Amino acid sequence: MSGPPEEPQGRPEPVGPPRIPMPRASVEDGERPLPPPPVPAGPDAPEPPPADRRAPLVLEHHVLKSLLGAWALAACSPQETAAVEEHLGECGGCAEEALRLRDAVGLLHPPESLDLDPGLRTRVLRGCLDRRPPRIPVPEWAAPYDAETARLDALLQDIGDSEWHAPVRLRWFEREETADRRTTVAGVIAHLLCVDGLVATALGLDDPLGDLATAAPGPTQRTETYWRTAHLPPTRDVRAPWREQSHALVRTVSFTGGPAGKPAVGYGDFELPLRDAMLDRAFECWVHAEDIADAVDYPYAPPAPRHLHRMIDLAARMLPVALAARRQAGLAAPAPTRHLVPAGEPGRSLRLEIEGLGGGEWLIPLDAPGAAGSADHEVAHVALDGVEFCRLAAGHVAPREAAAGQVGDREAIRDVLYAAASLSRL
Repeated sequence: MSGPPEEPQGRPEPVGPPRIPMPRASVEDGERPLPPPPVPAGPDAPEPPPADRRAPLVLEHHVLKSLLGAWALAACSPQETAAVEEHLGECGGCAEEALRLRDAVGLLHPPESLDLDPGLRTRVLRGCLDRRPPRIPVPEWAAPYDAETARLDALLQDIGDSEWHAPVRLRWFEREETADRRTTVAGVIAHLLCVDGLVATALGLDDPLGDLATAAPGPTQRTETYWRTAHLPPTRDVRAPWREQSHALVRTVSFTGGPAGKPAVGYGDFELPLRDAMLDRAFECWVHAEDIADAVDYPYAPPAPRHLHRMIDLAARMLPVALAARRQAGLAAPAPTRHLVPAGEPGRSLRLEIEGLGGGEWLIPLDAPGAAGSADHEVAHVALDGVEFCRLAAGHVAPREAAAGQVGDREAIRDVLYAAASLSRL
């Protein structure tokens, strides 16, 4: 008879699953099929099978109509967007509502210009000068010229070589009609260089025309002489002498510009005090900068309001003389009185009201340049926007097309509007 079975030698077998998992078998070593390769992404990727495509949404009319607001804000899912746009091609009422909503969304997000604020340079300079005032400040009456030449120079920095030859149409007013002359961007800068030279010679600086200046006393003659005698048409090289001259003018008037605004600057057949001549040059620089900006499709804003006010004031002060000149030439109605009003005495007046930027009111004497404007003798009232009035004085707006509010003597109003346009020149 045998005895009990012997117990196995060694460590007893564990009960339950092992603590340490066994190593996994590789897919390649087993009998399972290999997984499919990953689908490549990109334009060459194959289209998913039809089972993976989502079926288009089928929504009722009232649901689609309620989604129009979200669709206008681009807040719909791709499936909802597709359903709404398909519905818009079939439902005229929803299509009109969608257009109204899309236009309203555009008003919620107005486009912002990437150009710097025109007043940024002035604010930065004011902040710098508050910390450290200049030893020799630029006179207040020369600040518009300093600012406008700097703005035009910034425009010229942004244009390419080919744009310097872009055609520009210069416009002004002669007698009863608008005149024009075609040139290029470089030709406009050459024109500014020549006319600014009148102020330069009055201050004792070099004349850009040199020996040719004696044969060209006025702005138009100087410009025509420069264009005619140039060996080649003006190019971007004209920018450097123009900018150097403008810097020299500002420096010189800062040193020599006295309280009386002397010396006088000759324009051929008339003269202007130095202060007024600098304002005149600032005004023309802005006007021709807008001509250049239109030619090269560049955004350009009006001058700062305080500078624009000074330019408007200059034009308003020149109106009585321009009106008298037109009357002597037979282009304006004669004064109703037989004798001229004595200098300094009140006479018939027109109230010129300028609205908007640079606004204010001026009483323009109608019967004599030396007469004083008087509210008691007011016979007419004209209201104009500030920029519109400047464009009228620049010859860019015909007097009969000026959008003016008019009350009173129609003949006096017409004469003053035409006198304002006659201030323009090439």
